[in-house]
Amino acid sequence: MRNNFFVHKCIEETIDGLQDGLSRFSGTSRTAVIYSIRPGGNLRIYDPQDLLRGHEPILKNLFLNSDDWHKAATISHDKKKFSDLVGEENLQLAGLISYGGRSSSVFYQMWFTEHHPDMCSIGPTERWLEQAVWRLSHDVANEEELYTGISGNFLREYATHAVRDYLVDEMNVSLGWDTSIRIYPVLDAILAISKTPEEGAWPKGQLIFVERREFPKIKFITEFPELEQPSLENSKHIRKLLLAVEYSDRKLVCDGKIIIGITKSEIPGFCITADYHGRHGFLMINGNPVCSFSDGSFKSTTHKTKLVQVEEFLLESEMDRSSATELFKIVSNIAHGAGTQKHGCTIVIDLNKKPVFISGQTFAEPFDLQNSEFLDLAKSFSKVDGALHIGADLKLHGFACLLDGQFIPGEDRSRGARFNSALRFTAEHDNIIVVVVSSDEPVSVIMEGVELSTKCDWKPVFSNIKPLLLEKWVTEEDIRVPVK
Repeated sequence: MRNNFFVHKCIEETIDGLQDGLSRFSGTSRTAVIYSIRPGGNLRIYDPQDLLRGHEPILKNLFLNSDDWHKAATISHDKKKFSDLVGEENLQLAGLISYGGRSSSVFYQMWFTEHHPDMCSIGPTERWLEQAVWRLSHDVANEEELYTGISGNFLREYATHAVRDYLVDEMNVSLGWDTSIRIYPVLDAILAISKTPEEGAWPKGQLIFVERREFPKIKFITEFPELEQPSLENSKHIRKLLLAVEYSDRKLVCDGKIIIGITKSEIPGFCITADYHGRHGFLMINGNPVCSFSDGSFKSTTHKTKLVQVEEFLLESEMDRSSATELFKIVSNIAHGAGTQKHGCTIVIDLNKKPVFISGQTFAEPFDLQNSEFLDLAKSFSKVDGALHIGADLKLHGFACLLDGQFIPGEDRSRGARFNSALRFTAEHDNIIVVVVSSDEPVSVIMEGVELSTKCDWKPVFSNIKPLLLEKWVTEEDIRVPVK
């Protein structure tokens, strides 16, 4: 019983740190684990926020109706060899990221977290879960007498390490172990440059990192003399050099230590790219996004406007699916442009057969937003005070529209006129959803006088929750068992 209490303590502190760290990296995130300490032992589950609810049938088939997870083991139970860890790959469950492993101290463990729809890549998150596997194996092997309790804090601050671990794995696959690029200095430099304004402007343009042995394949526009090649550590100098490549297809080329020159050519083989977009940027491998960076830290977000509720609203409406999909693309394009340019806008999506009357600037004939030229014009109209009025016919019916209505409970004076006008207007009109893109607030989606939220409705975590037998968990809807 005492040993079970210690294992639970290890898991609880590990999962708390993992959850906090992933929430900073990807937005609000839940975590859970399924594990068995010894060969032949029962599988247990610790899921304090009900992350795995809804996946009971699949988990039952994987772990209870089949013995494959147990037969795959090749590691003996010997705590002295806890570092001999064999990984277990992502289970590919819908909406989840998972990673597990086996070691001599913990026979089997599989960790889970949420797969957010706006993630650049799941690679860093998988490395994060892999580290949780290793930390739990280490803590259980040390036993209570040597337990330090640092695993939770370690995982809480693991973002940069997770990105580094993923980059190293990908680099080793492409280049082998014999590489000269050291990832930590590269990541430090990328963040330092991102925080360095030049004459009040934030950096834009691309900085790429390439192995020296690949340089003969690169066609340089210009190369700097050997004795004048800027050091990567000099972030202010690199920030000035980015002025030469911003708003172009030119790139600064670095070997991981110094800036070699400028190129426009495609990069052969493996390369790491820091793509600066002002206050945020993207870290990429061979053109594929790994994560973004902003405010001096790495994030998983794509920085694209999140319109999940709009997509659901359109797909559940009476519109045919192809028209609903096209309308969603139009609205996303306009909203993303407003968010990127920081001017904000309001978009009224009107699905009534006859669009409602809204006071504003109209046209002799509404124009079709499926035409790219008209779509670009609509994006320009979005900068004008007032709302864009888009109908179910995929046409723009007006701009600079004034949304009025009577006072309703739930208004928030701190959110500004756009937000509160949308609340009032949607409260008085059916079949309408309004998207409010503020210059300094997250995107708001409003319908029937209420802001729709993408946040998970979490149940509170009680301190007396303990791991449950998986067999019991899959058959009972919700169990809260106090620790004895």
